[in-house]
Amino acid sequence: MQRRHFLQFSATTAVAVLLSRVTYATSAQTTAINLPNEVWAQSGDEWFQLKGSNGSKFSYQDIEVTVKTNGNAKGVYVTSPTVQLNAVRLKWAHNMPSNALFLGDHWERSYGDLQWKTNTSGVKNPWYVLIHDTKQTACFGVKTGTNSICWWGLSNDSLELTLDTHSGGNGVMLGNRTLHAADIVTTQNKSGESPFQADHRFCGIMCEKPRLPKQPVYGINDWYFAYGRNNFDLIKQTTAAMSELVTDTHNKPFSVIDAGWATYSPYLPGDGGWNDDFSKPNDKFKDMHLLGDEIKKSGMRPGLWMRPLCARHDEKPSLLAPKIKGRNNPKNPVLDPTIPENVARIKRNFDFYKDWGYEMVKHDFSTYDITGRWGFAMKDSITEPGWNFNDRSKTTVEIILDLYRNIRDAAGDGIYIIGCNTMSHLSAGIFELCRIGDDTSGNEWDRTPKMGVNTLGFRLPQHNKFYAVDGDCVGLTTKIEWSRNKQWLDLLAQSGAPLFISAQPEAMGEAQKAAIKIAFAQAAKVQPLGEPLDWMTNLQPKKWKLNGKTVDFDWS
Repeated sequence: MQRRHFLQFSATTAVAVLLSRVTYATSAQTTAINLPNEVWAQSGDEWFQLKGSNGSKFSYQDIEVTVKTNGNAKGVYVTSPTVQLNAVRLKWAHNMPSNALFLGDHWERSYGDLQWKTNTSGVKNPWYVLIHDTKQTACFGVKTGTNSICWWGLSNDSLELTLDTHSGGNGVMLGNRTLHAADIVTTQNKSGESPFQADHRFCGIMCEKPRLPKQPVYGINDWYFAYGRNNFDLIKQTTAAMSELVTDTHNKPFSVIDAGWATYSPYLPGDGGWNDDFSKPNDKFKDMHLLGDEIKKSGMRPGLWMRPLCARHDEKPSLLAPKIKGRNNPKNPVLDPTIPENVARIKRNFDFYKDWGYEMVKHDFSTYDITGRWGFAMKDSITEPGWNFNDRSKTTVEIILDLYRNIRDAAGDGIYIIGCNTMSHLSAGIFELCRIGDDTSGNEWDRTPKMGVNTLGFRLPQHNKFYAVDGDCVGLTTKIEWSRNKQWLDLLAQSGAPLFISAQPEAMGEAQKAAIKIAFAQAAKVQPLGEPLDWMTNLQPKKWKLNGKTVDFDWS
């Protein structure tokens, strides 16, 4: 990295002012942000400004932050041997362009709320942020697999990166170890590159080694017509019926069995009850190995849904996570993911799934079970203050990553993993697929454009850079007009991303069958990445570039 080689930007653009004031150095194909103007640390409720020394080290008492070059990134390393460490904040001076738009990501799934914004006040931009001034796009982020929860803040005179190092609701106790908190990366758009294309390329910079499916993923799921009231025969019959619409025998689709198959808690028996033991099926299913074989006979690949941190109703209290708001329902106890016995149980569940012959597992609820909050509620903090897991020596992110890596290890190479309600930036490089938005619906059409179209439009740049992005199912039921659902089907099928259909048998007429047959054939092939053409002005993009053609949709 030669500091004498500074990036040259046009002085006529507002983003150029931002970039030149932040100041970057460049070497070959990489750019790197300079050292911050200020470094702060939080211990408990108190924030302290650290004093710089030796250019790259900042300290206050025995808290020390070191910023050093790691290839194309600036690595942030933290020590705090005697006091809890809640967060670190890096601050660069700059003037926010008055005409700039900015876009951040989300903590886990998105909730219909991703958009380009102008008002920076109080906005946390999880993981990365793009700033666009009509001519140039600047990208700031941290590499995936970071060991802290990171967000970017903008104001009229500063760019800030906060690295949350809580362990649960308390600061982490690092002891004598050094925490590699994050690696900061940056880029700007190339000549002729749209903000969407720059976003897509930047995702590849943030995640250098994604774990991707070997072929495009598509298939069926029962949730949006069964909603947990599924059974052996229903899965067998719907899989057989939908398999008749498959034409690509070289890339077989998946049939994913959603919630409703596992053993029920006696608190909520029967249909509609809550599964609490994901090592064995309930009486509606009885034999998951046999059902997997039936799915394969129909020409599909079997998959299932599970909740890894769900404890049994009669669990030993010593194995449970502390009760906090959002995680205090006695009917839904949660396992502490830092206890080895619990991790062993989760991994043992995957041994069963492999023995049963399943080739995809969709795991859910882990972010909510760990933090007690959905992503949309993580405004002031990620979780409630004043609690921690059994092991407080690791940050919340390190605990989450340990869980993800143990799931990955247990699944091996024979099972694709879909992370649902997983931290997106932590899923990248570990899971093949990620459910990127909150639920669409088979009951309420408005949820589909709000959750599905929004998340696909704004997170499609992550596709095949982080993982394969799953925008969620087409909830094809008699409750939603076919003319509406057909548009969502067409968009998913031509987007280049995975396609899953949740089709109620009673809603399957000849028109639906013909359209699904075409959609399956499209989704089974590698296609160009779709691009929303009006995403900078439309929360639910209507104009798309799909397979080289401009396509208009009406989501009203």
